[in-house]
Amino acid sequence: MSEDRPVGIVLVSHSAQVAASVAELARGLAGGAAGIPVAPAGGTEGGGLGTSAELISAAAASVDRGAGVAVLTDLGSAVLTVKALLAEGDELPEGTRLVDAPFVEGAVAAVVTAAAGADLDAVEAAAAEAYGYRKV
Repeated sequence: MSEDRPVGIVLVSHSAQVAASVAELARGLAGGAAGIPVAPAGGTEGGGLGTSAELISAAAASVDRGAGVAVLTDLGSAVLTVKALLAEGDELPEGTRLVDAPFVEGAVAAVVTAAAGADLDAVEAAAAEAYGYRKV
């Protein structure tokens, strides 16, 4: 990655507050990750619980710097909404990838890895690896 082309990260949750808080946590644990574009896409346009294809598309466009976009989701319909957008083919930036990872731990790993200058494959791998994090 060049300094001006980091991987973008979109965090899709059924709750705007959860998506924004996880984005804040991931940035904070990555030392601020000032140069890493991270966008929450939570809830619906009206502020309710749910997912919005429009909010997801806008978030992905806002973080796209040409190096790919990693999308992490929380629950079922968020996954289905992102899959539908990917299937349509023109709703998300080229190089957008749905990442199979735990939402919080995966988001932190993705942002930290992107901040280190990694490419989309490495960001995806780091986020997915978070499934193996043991707590006891």
